[in-house]
Amino acid sequence: MKILPIEQNSSTSFFIPATETKEKILLSTPHMTGNEMKYIQEAFASNWIAPVGPNVDKFEEELAAYTGAAGGAALSSGTAAIHLALHLLGIGKGDRVFCSSLTFVASANPILYEGAEPVFIDAEEETWNMSPVALRKAFLAAADEGKLPKAVVIVNLYGQSAQMDELLEICNEYGVPIVEDAAESLGSSYKGKSSGTFGKFGIFSFNGNKIITASSGGMLISNDTETIKKARFLASQAKDPAPYYKHHEIGYNYRLSNVLAGIGRAQLEAIDERVAARRAVYERYAAGLGDIEAIEFQPEPKGTFSNRWLTAFTLNPDLTALVPENIKRALAAEEIESRNVWNPLHSQELFKDAQFFSHGDGEAVSEKIFRHGLCLPSGSNMTEEQQERVIRVIRSLFNN
Repeated sequence: MKILPIEQNSSTSFFIPATETKEKILLSTPHMTGNEMKYIQEAFASNWIAPVGPNVDKFEEELAAYTGAAGGAALSSGTAAIHLALHLLGIGKGDRVFCSSLTFVASANPILYEGAEPVFIDAEEETWNMSPVALRKAFLAAADEGKLPKAVVIVNLYGQSAQMDELLEICNEYGVPIVEDAAESLGSSYKGKSSGTFGKFGIFSFNGNKIITASSGGMLISNDTETIKKARFLASQAKDPAPYYKHHEIGYNYRLSNVLAGIGRAQLEAIDERVAARRAVYERYAAGLGDIEAIEFQPEPKGTFSNRWLTAFTLNPDLTALVPENIKRALAAEEIESRNVWNPLHSQELFKDAQFFSHGDGEAVSEKIFRHGLCLPSGSNMTEEQQERVIRVIRSLFNN
């Protein structure tokens, strides 16, 4: 056994024991049902290998039915779904789009694809999602300038829904449509309604680390079935119905493979079990670390139901000298992966010229969460023994 020093942002050092070899615990790994090969084999047997076929059609129908949406378009990624949503809303060069700042860059990159201008909105502490206070500030400033946004992209971070009633009220007041980025929140709900179904469009991701996966892929959902048909058309290179290749507008190669859609179908069959497993992971962390006053888990306000895709917490700097990097390094020494909370987009070089509206007058809430936040391994296939390893390492730091 060796002793590893954990650097601090002060002169204090902490030490924890580390074994020489450990099984690697990853942040969020795919969790197969065992039924994926059935749909893959059907695709091969029928020779539906291209981005069209029975699995694609069924995956769209089944996910729309699960969420309560009228229809869905199976696409190559969640990013593609956001891009098509913005395109279908007529967003183009010089337009503005309001977007959550505390999120992955994929939420905002499609704004740039369309030549539009992103304006970033701070988070609030109740959910870590878009602040209604900051959104109101942004709308008032835009109205004074005479340049309202063409859309608002609201992200549901780590599976937790934003405060949709308040956000919807503001957006509806100004007549601006919402694109709900539910990439991380399939299986979550807000006041009994499925995540992803509150805006004009909702988007999901089936990347390898998501709560269900098709190895990659995404879905665009809406209650406007004609718009969903248009999304499928655009995602298939915008090929006009004709006896030859004919195109009258720009299209994209965004459709999901029939093979991958088969994986997605099998995964969707287990969504309720995956949500229950992720929530159980969170509950074990809460039980194992909840007595440490300096640790504050991402909230789940009354009336919301989070899939707890990732268990994330912040450290209260008034109660501990530890910072996320100390815990991250200690976990890494034990072959355990953890990840910083998303770096707010308004603070990144790519968006250095973008406007940003803060929740309050002091430090932005999104910056505070980033500075003090950490995501723990949260896979639905984690064993209790693996989770106990994570908890022991973290507790050892506080015990020292």
